[in-house]
Amino acid sequence: MTTIDHRPLASTGVSTAFGTFGELLQGVLPEDDGDFLVTLPVARWSTAGFELTVGAPDVVVEPAHKKKALRLARMILADSGRPGGGVLRIESTLPEGKGLASSSADLVATARAVANALGEAMPPRRIERYLARIEPTDGVLYPEIVAFHHRSVRLRARLGSLPAMTVVGIDEGGAVDTVAFNAIPKPFTAADRRRYAQLLDRVTHAVARRDLAEAGRVATESARMNQVLRRKRSLEPMIRICEDIGGLGVVIGHSGTSLGILLDTTAPGNAARLAAAAQRCQELVGNVTVYQTLSFH
Repeated sequence: MTTIDHRPLASTGVSTAFGTFGELLQGVLPEDDGDFLVTLPVARWSTAGFELTVGAPDVVVEPAHKKKALRLARMILADSGRPGGGVLRIESTLPEGKGLASSSADLVATARAVANALGEAMPPRRIERYLARIEPTDGVLYPEIVAFHHRSVRLRARLGSLPAMTVVGIDEGGAVDTVAFNAIPKPFTAADRRRYAQLLDRVTHAVARRDLAEAGRVATESARMNQVLRRKRSLEPMIRICEDIGGLGVVIGHSGTSLGILLDTTAPGNAARLAAAAQRCQELVGNVTVYQTLSFH
């Protein structure tokens, strides 16, 4: 007797994940597995579309250099026990190697898209388990600001949401490999680690109070402390510009090449501050990109 398989020969899943503008805070706490970061979600996304084809020999990815996403798609298919392969297509508005969580966004969008094609659930904890096998990861799988242990890929705490901010960003050039950066030994002292714990407490309370000024102060201090790991030649000039125009603080991609001035989007006079910041940043490094942070409800 012949058994007829009524499953469709092909199915498609699509999903997205937002990026970040660096981190509000990143460092090492005085505990085991103390490496952590605090996310700053922005309105830039990676979109993944996966076409699952029964009988296809393997998965291919477009563009071809998205090897980590390809590896992840293969892992999920293998775990599902479903025969076949397919085509994974990724589009992103996040530049790579700049500290904007482009790789993390690609991977989270991929995990969700493949799961959608399979008709399977892909909750955050399952995504974390996959990503821990691939690389240190940002916390972009959670729709809010989070404290996240990026090296072990696990959530520390959900912090909430801040009012909308504008980020006047610059790029010092080049690219940083996240895996290589996270392999660098951290030269932070015991006092530094205690300071990071204090900063985490401060930013946690700032988000709870929706206090943009305090969040900006924490971001600036974290940027300065990161200079021993990856020095940014434009940091102090950016801080001076921020102070001159009345900005909130300076945020950086701790493992990237980006720096940005934080502005309160709804504050009176923001348009003038934005124009002044953009002009002076252009004069400083020759490039400016403006981002908007995401607020969640």
